[in-house]
Order: sequence, then structure tokens, then C-alpha cells
Amino acid sequence: MERIFHKIFAVLISLMFCAVSYAQDIYMPYVPQENEVIFNQSTYYIDVIDPQTSTNKAGANYPGLRGANQLVVYTPAFGFRTNTNEFGTEAVITGDTVTSLSGADSLIPANGLVISGHGKAKKWINENIMVGSKIYIDIENKIITSYITSDTFLYGARDKIKEVENMMYYYSQNVPNYNQRRTMQNLNHAKDMVERAQKNSENSQRFASKAIEYADTAMSSVIPYKASELKGVWIRPTYHNMEEITSVLDRLADAGIDNVFIETYYHGQTIFPSRTMAEYGFVKQNPEYAGFDPLKIWITEAHRRGIKVHIWFESFYVGNKPPESNPRYILAVKPEWANYQKRSIDSETIPYSVSEHNGYFIDPANPEVQAFLYNLIDEIILRYRPDGINLDYIRYPQSLAPTYSNYDMSNWGYTKYAREEFEKMYGVDPAELTTGDALWYQWKMYRAGKITDFVRRIGRLARMNGIMTTAVIFPNIEMAYDTKLQDWKTWSMNNYIDGFTPLFLTCDDKTAINLMGNVLRNKAPNTKLYAGLFVTFMNGSNSDLIKQIHAARRFDLNGLIIFDYAHLKDNYVDTLTQSIYRPIDKEALSRGNRRAGRR
Repeated sequence: MERIFHKIFAVLISLMFCAVSYAQDIYMPYVPQENEVIFNQSTYYIDVIDPQTSTNKAGANYPGLRGANQLVVYTPAFGFRTNTNEFGTEAVITGDTVTSLSGADSLIPANGLVISGHGKAKKWINENIMVGSKIYIDIENKIITSYITSDTFLYGARDKIKEVENMMYYYSQNVPNYNQRRTMQNLNHAKDMVERAQKNSENSQRFASKAIEYADTAMSSVIPYKASELKGVWIRPTYHNMEEITSVLDRLADAGIDNVFIETYYHGQTIFPSRTMAEYGFVKQNPEYAGFDPLKIWITEAHRRGIKVHIWFESFYVGNKPPESNPRYILAVKPEWANYQKRSIDSETIPYSVSEHNGYFIDPANPEVQAFLYNLIDEIILRYRPDGINLDYIRYPQSLAPTYSNYDMSNWGYTKYAREEFEKMYGVDPAELTTGDALWYQWKMYRAGKITDFVRRIGRLARMNGIMTTAVIFPNIEMAYDTKLQDWKTWSMNNYIDGFTPLFLTCDDKTAINLMGNVLRNKAPNTKLYAGLFVTFMNGSNSDLIKQIHAARRFDLNGLIIFDYAHLKDNYVDTLTQSIYRPIDKEALSRGNRRAGRR
């Protein structure tokens, strides 16, 4: 076992061996070094360390067992990763130092831990912890203290410089004629500021902060342009005339984005006036777009700018408004289409998924449901001729993980149609099955197979019309199958799908790398992989975005898709257009260098 120098590491040992007193005997608390200036010191109460359903009732129904407004500490005793969702923030600690900040589902270091916060705790982390912060944990009183010191800023500056140097080395070795001049110029400025900070402790914060600025600027130009890479963005089209739509498309074209994924069918409604929806008696068009056809404008104007359009399609999800709130909502007209959990099997009202914004879902096993969705996609393809279909919510509603004792009760798919069909096939009502029964696996396969059948049909339809089919998948293949009945490996191995667009719900590049690797290991070579980047939605830093793009480049993925346009702020666009999405103007760069030389 490695020698332990900090009390934070004692948390790990105490939990691994259930011996807090032993850990407290050997820990040494963080002590400021000589000439080290403390700029900020803040404390916060820890709700729970390594939560379990028995120790943290408030988080029992949430990913990572982290409840609302809670601050949770995860050690390696908890597992490999935190499993949290995107609504919090996390600090990864090695020893007593924050080595990275993440938004969700962080990898837990073997010699450290992760501090995770939601709500009020998230606010405290964002305001008081940065890379390089020193962390002290009082185990007995469950109090965490964060220190921002003069060394914090130097740590951040050195770390950022090292990251840029590693990236630059990679591209210099792997990209012919790689131009690193601009990156090197800013990197040298950063190193100069670090030297000044080291020599002047009173002004170290100012010089180290300036070093980080130069290193960030260097990082924005370190990744070269790649012409063959799909550069996309998901868009909810909340624009109500041609001028607004063309303004968005002009901005995207200027940013180098060449593919847009337009949310066309969502919350059980279409943005265009649909003959299919009208034939079923559903709302013909989302009232927000009444009076014009935005899809026609998006496709026509995007193609004029050389931008491809994919139909972002929410397959089995029909929104979070109660069916009774509108007599023409899908589940108001067709209540027999509703999906049911095992625990809500006898409910007199249609159940919703608590963990998915109280959303309602329709039954993939019901052939009428599949026929409706197929007809709707067929209408879109024949009327609008898009470049692709991007299937979202191509799964069952989320259930608990198999490790939970009431896993089977949280499962979905216990509809009248599915139960009767399964009983005809296997002689037992699936409502009577538990995870220990021999037929439980067949029940899982039955439901997952219904999703697979739909993917196969849409893939065939799209290929008949010369367009591509992609799907939003959950990159952790075990969790995708166990908790959402999404068997995407089968889709890939049988060539039912052209590509995957998984969302990596994290700001942490290490977590993203792990998830990218998971998909690559389990897909067929001919299935393309486009990285769905969630950094902008989570308001991550520019460098968070760059590091995930670098990871995608190292894996040689087929492209990048930003989630989503509403969160694509100017700072992200500026970063992308430094070199990643736009070729460097070598003549302009050369002119600038000559002018600098004459000075």
C-alpha cells in the first residue's frame, strides 16, 4: 500500500477496511507550505461518504445515489465511477489536490476520491474549488475544507502547459505538415509567466493566472482542422420565421459546422404539419410553429449553405404533459399505447418516468405503435428528403440497475399487448417473473428485441431512400441493456444502423475516453461513431471541450456533434474556429509573424 500523507486518503482507507479510527491514527492533514499564500478557505458539510440505499435514503432513486442539494464523497470503495447524472458537478482529488473538475460520472482515482455536488452543494463547489485546490476532510464531523493557495494557481498553470505540450507532440507525430507555430508562441508566453510567478510569491496569483490564459489560448489552436470529420450540432428549432432560421444557419456555416440535427418530432408532436398525425387524430402540428413549415425552410436553406440535415426523432417518448391536458395528445387518443412499469401494472392512470422529467412513453412491443412511428418517418423522408434520420429515445424508459433489490419492479414494458404475447410464447405472464426466474432473461430479450426490430425497419427504409440512419445510444453497453433494454451491439453487428451518436454526459475527458472506448469495443467496424459532446450544455470550460475533441481525434472517430445549439455560446464557437473547425489561414499567419519580427 502506498504511503499515506493526507487525511483525505484516510477516508479511502477507512471505508475500504471499515476502520475509521485506524485511518485517523495515520493521516496527516494538509498544512500550508512556507511562503504559500491562502487566497480562499471555505468549508461545507458532507451528506454521505460512499452512499448506499441503506445509508442515503434521499438519493435512493437518483443516479450515483446522490440526492437533491447533497454533497457526496466517493472513494474507490464505492466502485470504478460515480455513476452520477449531468445535473451536478464534481472535483476529482488525488492525494490532497484537485486534479480535475468534471460535470458527471467521474472516474474515481485509485489513490483519491471524488467530491460530487448537486444544487446548493454544486454551487459551493463551483465557487470554492478549482484545479490545484487543496482539500481537507474532517471524517468525524463530516466537514470538507477547500483551500485556494498561491500554489493552486501555479499547479493549474503547469498542468495546462503540460496538457498542451502533450497534445502538440501527438499532432506533430501524426499529422503531416502540422503547423504548431502559433501554439508554441502562446506556450512560451505561458512558461514565462510561470517563471515570474515562482519568483514573486506576492504576485504569484496574477502571473499564474496570466500563464493559464496563455496556455488556454495555446490549447485553442493545438488541434488541426480535419476535413473528413463530421462537424454537427443538435438543434431544437425554436425559431419562427425564415429570417431567424437563416441567421442561425449563417452562424453555423461561419463556425464550420456542416451537419445539423433538427428536432423534428418531440414531446409527441411534429414541427411540420403532418398528414400522418392528422390521420391518427393527433395534434397535426406543434402549435408553436403554426402558420408555417419550419422543416422545409431548415432543409432548403441548410442545403444552400452546404449543410446536411438529419431528422432528430424522439421515437418512444411522447412528452411530460399529462395525456388528459389535451384530448388530441397521443396517449389521450390511444391510451392503450402507454408503457407501464411492473409496479404500476394495475394503475388507473397512465404512469410516467420519474427519473426522466416525469415523461410518458409508448409501448415498443405494440405493432400499432411501431406502424405509426414508421409511417411518420416515411412521411418525413418522402416529403422532405433529409440527409439522415437520428433516432433518439430508441429504448424503454429507464429502470433501476440490477444491483438494486427492487430492480424488476422498476422495469417497463408490462403492457396488455406485451404480457399476452409473451405468455403465448412462453406460457407465463411476465408480471409473475422475478430476476431469479429462468425466463427472466427471455423477458429482457423479448422487449429489447422489439426495439431492435424497429431499428432494423427504419434502417431498411432509410437505405431504400439513400439516406443514413444513426441512433442516440447509451455508451455503457451493460447499463444500456439492463436499464433501458437498448441492445445497440446487435444493431451494429447486423448492420441495421449506419452510425451511433452517443451523448457523453460529462465534462471530464477521462470519463469520455472510457465511454468512447466502450462503444468502440462493442460495435462493428462499419458502424460509424460520432461523439456527442455535452460540455456546452453543462457550461464546461473551453479546455474541457478541446480535451474531449482531442480524445475523439485520438480514437479516429468519424465526427463530433455538439449538444446543443441553445448552449453553443460565442466562446465555444471562437474556440472551435481557431483551428479545429476551420483551417488555419497560413498566409495571414505568416504575415502576422513577419510583422511581429519587424517589431
